[in-house]
Amino acid sequence: MKSTIKKSTYKAIYRLLDTVSPVDYDCGLLCGAVCCTYGESEAAAEDFDMGIYLLPGEEKLFTMKEDWINWSAEYAEDYDFPDSWFGKVYFIRCNTPPVCHRSMRPLQCRFFPLAPHLNLDGELELILSPLELPYSCPLIRDKMKLNDSFIKATYTVWKHLIRDPLIYDLVRMDSDDRIYGRVPLTIVKKAE
Repeated sequence: MKSTIKKSTYKAIYRLLDTVSPVDYDCGLLCGAVCCTYGESEAAAEDFDMGIYLLPGEEKLFTMKEDWINWSAEYAEDYDFPDSWFGKVYFIRCNTPPVCHRSMRPLQCRFFPLAPHLNLDGELELILSPLELPYSCPLIRDKMKLNDSFIKATYTVWKHLIRDPLIYDLVRMDSDDRIYGRVPLTIVKKAE
């Protein structure tokens, strides 16, 4: 699976997102960094495998020898990914939660609690993540006001990312699942 996004572009995206945050403080203080630490207990780990799939090409930013990450390569064909996806997809788990190399956290961590959504007109919107999680995120649960700079930067990044056909196909598939599954959405940023 070959992404059209260059390593230098991913580096620039990481730098941009390093300058913004959902709130003016570490949101992990609200919940004890539950998104990073859930699954540390054996009981929780058996119920839910916490980790993040990297976007196509995002693995270029890593050596795959980082001692703070557990790597696994899965085959896209074996999971619920778009039909255009084939070959390896990388799934990573932090070994040292809640302490990680913040400057190297994956994009899916950086965007949370926002998710991209393509409406019926094909226009990009940002929504609060409707993923079913094994924990409660206060940012979502309490519909807390997110920083405008975070929303704007996230929207800008997704506008660029969906230019890649593989990423577009993923966002389209997830959006269609929400639309046709009648998943209630909380729109944070409407299409421009």
